[in-house]
Amino acid sequence: MEQKKNKFSNWMRNSITARMLVVGVLIMVLLMPLSFVKDLITERSYRQKEVVNEINSKWGNEVLLSGPILKVPYTIEKEEKTYDKKKESYFTTTKEISKFAYFFPDKLNIDSKVETKPLNRSIYKSVVYNSDIEVSGEFPIIDFSSEAVKIKTIEWEKASVIVQTSNLKGIRNTLKVQLGNQKLTMNPKYDTNSLNTIQSEAIVGITETVQSPTPFSFTMTVNGSESLQFIPIGKETSATMTSNWHSPSFNGLFLPEDGSRNITADGFSASWKVLQINRQFEQAFFGYLPNLQEFAFGTKLIIPVDEYQKSERTAKYGFMVIGLTLLVFLLIQLVSKIYIHPFQYVMVGLALVMFYTLLISISEHSTFLKAYLIAAFSVLALIVVYSRAILKGFKFPLLIGVSLASLYGFIYIIIQLESYALLVGSIGLFTILAIIMFASRKIDWANN
Repeated sequence: MEQKKNKFSNWMRNSITARMLVVGVLIMVLLMPLSFVKDLITERSYRQKEVVNEINSKWGNEVLLSGPILKVPYTIEKEEKTYDKKKESYFTTTKEISKFAYFFPDKLNIDSKVETKPLNRSIYKSVVYNSDIEVSGEFPIIDFSSEAVKIKTIEWEKASVIVQTSNLKGIRNTLKVQLGNQKLTMNPKYDTNSLNTIQSEAIVGITETVQSPTPFSFTMTVNGSESLQFIPIGKETSATMTSNWHSPSFNGLFLPEDGSRNITADGFSASWKVLQINRQFEQAFFGYLPNLQEFAFGTKLIIPVDEYQKSERTAKYGFMVIGLTLLVFLLIQLVSKIYIHPFQYVMVGLALVMFYTLLISISEHSTFLKAYLIAAFSVLALIVVYSRAILKGFKFPLLIGVSLASLYGFIYIIIQLESYALLVGSIGLFTILAIIMFASRKIDWANN
């Protein structure tokens, strides 16, 4: 029995196949703590999103603006047949039903100035903004002829102007619309639509202005976060946006005009022009006002890749770092004939896993670069010192240190790249494979 045990022990020590199997199994085992680290990064990232959403909800969420829209009530007559049980016959009654007509402007000009600032809670940060939005334009001559509405059924005295927005909470000024010679005070109105409705007081003497185009203007100061968008309800809609934010993402159905985008480290500016022919809806609606959010355009004020995203991308290379490092130890063991115990492989692997916990914990309180350098240097120093005790010399620990430093540097470069990450990564992995093939060419693999 003891002879078989010694035989197995000698096979584990001397067989290349046995040592490769041990290293392979250990790599698979080390994937378990690595997966726990990935879960930790995901959990911290979700926590950050929760805090950011809470900050944004208290300051003001994203802003989507539609308006102004001219709202004119009218009535229609509807015949209804009712059965009379006593006379055993039907009789017809006429019922008046109230409806609303919605008229969009011919010209709509939107000028927005967006000033961003950070808001902090504990270790988390959100970017919010305050925007001054100036809206002006012109309503067309009001025309009901397309719906054959009788003039006498139009309730001109109840006509009003409405503005729709996704963020009533963020409005920071008393909203008044200048319509012709009148200044109309706006107040919120309960509405079951997806956007909140702000409706003006009744327009005085609108019958005097319906025969000619009517100019309008208003200014809105609003707190918001994440994005600022507009719905192009004008027959011709022009919009401009300037901001001190350096990382805009122009989104929605329409992009800024060619040549109008100017993005620098100090901010950006952009302009849009949308014609009626560019979007698929008319300039007047009778009886209902549809949800037109799908036609919105604007800017999302994105935060560049944050620490959690970078840590998550770094952790995706954990298998490669652990596998290549343990492979280097295995090649050194085969070349130098120095026996490395499986426990020592495990210690090196756990040290490599600790790199990611150090990275995420330090990056929450510092920049990602500083956290990466501290975590990499700490793990590198630990493994080099430990391998010095294992390998009884300076040559192989130095080789391990250079290899691991190069690997960490290579991964940092990849996660900073966007367009060329796949290309650089493929070239780097090809180079690593070539080096391993070259280094292992003189090993006697027949000794298995």
